[in-house]
Amino acid sequence: MHNALVLFAEIAETSGRVAATRSRTAKREFLAAALTAAQPAELGVVVAYLSGTLRQRRTQLGWASVPDRPPAGTPTLTVLEVDATFQDVANEAGPGSSARRIELAGALLARATAPEQRLLRGLIVGEVRQGALDSLVLDAVASAFGAPTAAVRRASMLLGSTPVAAELLRTGGPDALAAVTLHVGVPIRPMLAASSPDVAGAIARSGVPAAVDAKLDGIRVQVHRDGDRVRVFTRSLDEITERVPEIVAAVRALPVATAVLDGEAVALDPAGRPLPFQVTAARAAERTRGTPASGQAQGVRLTLFCFDALHLDGTDLLDEPLSARAAAMRAVLPADLVVPRRQADAPEQIEDFFHEVIGQGFEGVVVKRLDAPYSAGRRDAAWIKLKPRHTFDLAVTAAEWGYGRRTGYLSNLHLAARDPATGSLVMLGKTFKGLTDQMLAWQTEEIQSREARRTRSAVFPDPPLVAEIACDGLQRSTRYPGGVALRFARVVRYRPDKTVHEVDTLDTVRALAPLDTHPPDTPG
Repeated sequence: MHNALVLFAEIAETSGRVAATRSRTAKREFLAAALTAAQPAELGVVVAYLSGTLRQRRTQLGWASVPDRPPAGTPTLTVLEVDATFQDVANEAGPGSSARRIELAGALLARATAPEQRLLRGLIVGEVRQGALDSLVLDAVASAFGAPTAAVRRASMLLGSTPVAAELLRTGGPDALAAVTLHVGVPIRPMLAASSPDVAGAIARSGVPAAVDAKLDGIRVQVHRDGDRVRVFTRSLDEITERVPEIVAAVRALPVATAVLDGEAVALDPAGRPLPFQVTAARAAERTRGTPASGQAQGVRLTLFCFDALHLDGTDLLDEPLSARAAAMRAVLPADLVVPRRQADAPEQIEDFFHEVIGQGFEGVVVKRLDAPYSAGRRDAAWIKLKPRHTFDLAVTAAEWGYGRRTGYLSNLHLAARDPATGSLVMLGKTFKGLTDQMLAWQTEEIQSREARRTRSAVFPDPPLVAEIACDGLQRSTRYPGGVALRFARVVRYRPDKTVHEVDTLDTVRALAPLDTHPPDTPG
C-alpha cells in the first residue's frame, strides 16, 4: 500500500485493463490491486468508480448536458478531487444551478486526460463498459481484504452499498461484516427473478410445490415502516415516498410497529384491472414534479401489492423460507395488499393460474420456491418469471433513418443482448415493428440526445436505450456474432427504469431454443 493519493488516471487505467480482458480471474486481480492501493479515505470512492457509479445518487447531469472539452495532456486529478467536484455538482440548487453544474463538469473534464474523460462520462450517465461492475467488484473486495465473497455480498446488499461494505471490511474485518443486519429505513437491494420460456423450464429450476404469483407490470417498491414513519424506495434504492401518499397511508394503517415489505405499485382501472405501465409511470412522474396529473394519469391512484415481507415487528425474515415469510405477511396484511398468489403442487396448476391471471390483465406469473430464502440483490433461480410471449429487455445500440411516412424519424432499431462472460453487447437483429407514432418521435429525439457517432444511415447512442422486445422465436444466424437472431421481433415498450447493465444476457435469449426449426437467417 502506498501513501500517495490515488490519481483518477490510475482508476481509468484499471477500468481499461479490466475491459480489455475476457478472464474473470484477471479482472478480479486488476480490481483487487486498485483497491489495496487506495488509502482508507479513498476506498469508498474507488470502489464506487470501479463499480461504474458515482457516490452522489443525483447530479442532474445527463449525456446531452456534459460539455466537450479538449483532454489534458498530463494526469493531475485525484479520486478525492473528482468526488469533491461531483459533490459540489450535487449540492447545486436554485436559480442558475443547471448552468453552474455544467460549468463544474466542464472544468473537471478540462483537467482530465482522454482515458479519464471516457471514464468520467461513463460515470455521469451510469454506463461504464468494462465487463465488470458490481458483482465482480464484490469478488475483488473479498480478495483484497480477506473475507468470503458471500459475506461481502450479503453486507453490501443489507447496507445497500458496496463501497460502505468495503470500508467496513477494511476497518473492522470479517467480524464487522458478519454483524451487519437489516436496518429498517435503509433500503436493501431487491431479489430479482430469472426467466424461463415455459412452465416445464420453470419447474426444472424451481420444482413443485411452489408459490405462483401474478406478475405485475408496475413500479417495484420496498416499503419501510418504523412507527409512524414510512419510507418508500424503488428497485434502484431511490426514495419516492412523497410520490406515493396512498401507499404510505396503507402501510401506516397496518397493525405493526416496524416492517419492511417488498412489492409493486400498480395503477388499476375502476374494474380492478392493471393499467399499462406507462400510466403508472406517468402518475409517478407527475407527483415527482409536484404538478397535478394530466392525460392518462389524471385521477389515477397507485395500489400496493406486496409479495414478500423482509422484516416484521422486530424480526428479520430474510433467511426464513418463502413459506414462513408468506405466512408472516398474511398475518398482518389485508388480502387487498397481497399479490394474487396460488400454491401449485403440479405443473397443470401453474398453467391454469397463468391463463387465469393473463385473462385478468396481468403480465404473467412468477414461480417461486417455497423453501428459498430472500436472496437480496441477486437474480436467483428460486424465482422464475413466465410471460405469455417471448419477451426480452434488450439494448438499442443504433437506429436507422426511416423512409416513406417515417422519413425524418429514426426507425429501424439495432437490438443487442449482453454477453455474460465479457459484459459486451452482442447484436441479435433489427426491428422497426411495434413502434407507435409517439414512440418514433420520442426515440428520434432521445437517441440523438445520446449520439456518440453517426453514419449516413444510422445514429449510435451511448448509452444505449433499453426496450422490451417480443419475438416469435430464434433462428440460427451466421450474420450476427451471437450465432442467433430474433424472429419477428417487435417493440413492446421502452424501459426507462432499466439501464443497459440490466438487459437480458445472451444465455437467457438462447434458452428460447430449439433453434433448428428454421433455416439460418431466413424469415418465417
